[in-house]
Amino acid sequence: MVNYFKAPSKTKHQISNKKVTVTVQKLDMNGDGVARFNNKPLFIAGALPSETIDANIIEQRNKYARATLINIHNKSHHRVTPPCDHFKVCGGCDLQMLDGASQLEFKKKKVTELFSRNINSKLLKNTEKLLVLPWYPPIQSNAFHYRRKARIGVQFNKKSQATIGFRQKSTNQLTAIKSCDVLVEPFSNIFPVLNDLLAKLTIKAAIGHIELIDAEVINKTTKLPAAKQPIILVVRQLKVMSSQDKALWLSYSEKYNWYVLIDDGKQKQPLVTATLPKPATFCYTLEDNNKIYFGASDFIQVNHHVNKNMVKQAIDWLNISPSDHILDLFCGLGNFSLAFAKHCASVVGVEGIQDMVDKATKNAALNSINNCQFFQADLNSMWQSNSWANAKVFDKVLLDPARAGAEKAVEQISTLNIPTILYVSCDPATLARDSAILLAKGYVLEKISLMDMFPQTKHVEVMVLFHRHH
Repeated sequence: MVNYFKAPSKTKHQISNKKVTVTVQKLDMNGDGVARFNNKPLFIAGALPSETIDANIIEQRNKYARATLINIHNKSHHRVTPPCDHFKVCGGCDLQMLDGASQLEFKKKKVTELFSRNINSKLLKNTEKLLVLPWYPPIQSNAFHYRRKARIGVQFNKKSQATIGFRQKSTNQLTAIKSCDVLVEPFSNIFPVLNDLLAKLTIKAAIGHIELIDAEVINKTTKLPAAKQPIILVVRQLKVMSSQDKALWLSYSEKYNWYVLIDDGKQKQPLVTATLPKPATFCYTLEDNNKIYFGASDFIQVNHHVNKNMVKQAIDWLNISPSDHILDLFCGLGNFSLAFAKHCASVVGVEGIQDMVDKATKNAALNSINNCQFFQADLNSMWQSNSWANAKVFDKVLLDPARAGAEKAVEQISTLNIPTILYVSCDPATLARDSAILLAKGYVLEKISLMDMFPQTKHVEVMVLFHRHH
């Protein structure tokens, strides 16, 4: 067999550990500072525009490099001191060093840039008038203590000692957390208590993660008083729980007012206590007093205040009238549908997951709403021939897709001749892509606003109103 010479493969990147002094020019899409070094972009997490900094280059690639921030020679007047002691290592927050107004401006620029890439670049080629985004005031909440649902990671070392917290920046390793400033107040200081409990468990390394949920807990048909509302914990149990450990969880539940569900990967079983002797249900209430009931595994918006005002703004922007027939695509549990139904003739909600359709239907019944219908369909495929899509002439449609966007849906909506579209997006990149389709179909972008669902982070949610005149 002939052996041919084979050149050694080049490494994808080099570790440099070189100290440099640079001036930061802007923030990238992830909120990292961007400077220039050796004629290529240098990304530095935690650095802000206009700052001259010392940085240590930790990664070199052909087209860019990455560095860690060492020292700031002149601080930006937009820089603030992060209140969280874990900010430098925890991957949960990206922007705590940036004041609130500048965080919103960063997110606004991010959306504008993505629209420019997807839409204005095409308009320039066609010598058409460039799109100027008609911004409206953002929907905001408290900058901290807003998150009502979160998953806490649990990792064990070789001695079965637990680390409880969130992933470190750019790794899968956890950083131990003592408190978290973005979680709602009942959760923020739960970490030392969980550490104490896990250290006492007889079966070691048996917990995968712990999910926290803040909601109204209803026992049978009675909502508990606000002062007695428990914290909901969903514990991912990797091994069969011993009787001693079950007793321990029950003891802590009674002491700290927890409602604990044990998730063995197949089902979630509650640990019943004297306060909650029977399995409970969870819900949250919107401004119109609609109650949205949900299960521990169901998706809900994590920022309750922003969600309430998002639904309120959707009703306002759609200018719903009593004669309107509304289509709600990616409707989930009925978060928008049930609110719309109180103002219009009918709502058809469509969701890809049958379990969510069933729960939305039940939510309508529990709220005594009888002008809502819910259907299951894959909205990322061709759905236009379904009976629900042709049963009515829809006046308005709401889209609230996942991060993948609604490319197939917007292509089909235009052929249904629905004049008004409200798009609620959790990914501005797919929103810009889908908006380009709608604009090409003759829709006009009339309103746009940020919904700051995740303060202190790079994540951006946007509401956009489109209208097509016949």
